[in-house]
Amino acid sequence: MKKKLSIYCSFFLIFSLPLIQGCEKGYSKEEKKPHLTEVAAVTIQSEKVSLDTELPGRTSAYLVAEIRPQVNGLIQERKFVEGSDVKKGELLYQIDPALFEAAYDSAVASMKKAQANLTAIQSRKTRYEGLLKDKAVTLQEYDDAVSALAQVDAEILYWKAAVKKAKINLNYTKVKAPISGRIGRSNV
Repeated sequence: MKKKLSIYCSFFLIFSLPLIQGCEKGYSKEEKKPHLTEVAAVTIQSEKVSLDTELPGRTSAYLVAEIRPQVNGLIQERKFVEGSDVKKGELLYQIDPALFEAAYDSAVASMKKAQANLTAIQSRKTRYEGLLKDKAVTLQEYDDAVSALAQVDAEILYWKAAVKKAKINLNYTKVKAPISGRIGRSNV
């Protein structure tokens, strides 16, 4: 067994010696000098550089408004120049206001007529209340006076709404700019 061990040791030493010698040869003190890197130096100077780039693209407005009339009628006048700048609220078109003025005046007159009837019917109702206690008028006549008063009140409300509507339509004959900006072509 000693003999086998000595054979193994000898084989090991024989084969490992060249490995050990090879390792020592690769790392000698002469080769451990630092390796110097070459560098280049550049002097920096300021100068103007022109950067010109042409790119395709489109622009679009961030706010757009289409101007359309709210009422029908003949346009009497265009108050702007196409392509010019306009301010919000500036008059752009004037539509013929004649029919709308007549409708407004008619609604005002009808409202005043209903208000004039109100005084007479209120007086009649108040008079009938006193006469009803004395049984000088029938209950039917009193009920008719109360009903007539309610009808006149409703008629006044109706004509107030008609006046308001006529005034709105009359104001719509003046087409104004809803936003400030550059106005385009008129398609009228």
